Amino acid sequence: MATTSDPNRVHWEATARGEPTDWAGLATEPDGITEEWIDDPAGLWLRPADAIAGPVVLAIHGGGFVSGSAATHRRMFGHLARASGLPIFVVEYGLVPEHVFPSQLDTVTTAYHWLLAGGTPRVAVTGDSCGAGLAVALALRARDTRLTPPASLLLLSAWADLEATGDAYDSGSDPFFSREVVRALGAGYLAGADPRDPLAAPVYADVHALPATYLQVGGEESLLDDSRQLADRMRDAGVDARLDEFPGELHTFQMAAGRTCVADDAIARGASWLRTTLMS
Repeated sequence: MATTSDPNRVHWEATARGEPTDWAGLATEPDGITEEWIDDPAGLWLRPADAIAGPVVLAIHGGGFVSGSAATHRRMFGHLARASGLPIFVVEYGLVPEHVFPSQLDTVTTAYHWLLAGGTPRVAVTGDSCGAGLAVALALRARDTRLTPPASLLLLSAWADLEATGDAYDSGSDPFFSREVVRALGAGYLAGADPRDPLAAPVYADVHALPATYLQVGGEESLLDDSRQLADRMRDAGVDARLDEFPGELHTFQMAAGRTCVADDAIARGASWLRTTLMS
C-alpha cells in the first residue's frame, strides 16, 4: 500500500476509516502568539507580538457544523496571525444537532457587531470549510442590513454548495468527502431549511457588492468546484475575487501549517492578502 508524508491526507484517510485523529495537532505551535479567551461573545483572541494596531481579523472555524472549535483551529489561525502581524479573534459557535441554521450565522454576526462596536476600524473575515461559507453569509448580511462591510474575505476550502453537485466528487482523490457525507452534513445543519437558501449555500447568492475575496482550495478535494463556482459567481458580479488552487492537496490542507511547505505557503499568501486589504 502506498504511503504519504502529507499529514493532512493521513488525517482524512484515518477519518474515512473511522479511526480517532488529532485534528488540532496537525499544525505546529506558532511562536510568539498570546492567547486570551473571551466569554461574551465566546471566542479566542490570538495576538502576535508587535501586532499591527487597529484592524483585526474575525476567524470562523470549520468542522461541518458537527465538530471543530476555537481550540481545534487555534494553531492554524495562530500561524495566520503571526504571518500577517494581525490580531485574530476566533469565534466559538454552537454545533449540530443542538444548534442548526441560522444559529451559527447569528453567532458570528454577533461577534462581528461586537468587534465593530468596540471601535475596531476595519475587520477582515476568514474561515475554512463551513466557516468559509459562514464568512460569505456574514458579508451578505452586512451588505443587506447596511452594516459596515468586512474589509475582505479569506476563504479556505470553502463549503458553499450543500447539495454537493460539483464534478470534483467524481474526479479527485478525496478519501472522505463523498457526496453522501457532504449531503448528510448539510441536511443536519439545515434541519429542513432550503438547501439553496443563499445564506446557507453561497453558490446561490446574489454576491454583488461583496468585499474583495481570496479563495484557496486543494486541487484534489471533493469541494473544489464550490470554490470555482463561488469565484466565478463573484467575478461575474464585479467582485474582486482571486482563486488559488493547490495541486495534490485535500480539504483544509492549511491545517498542517508548520509541517508542510504547501500549508506554510498558503498561510503566507493569505496573510499577505489580509494585511494588504486591511492596511490599504
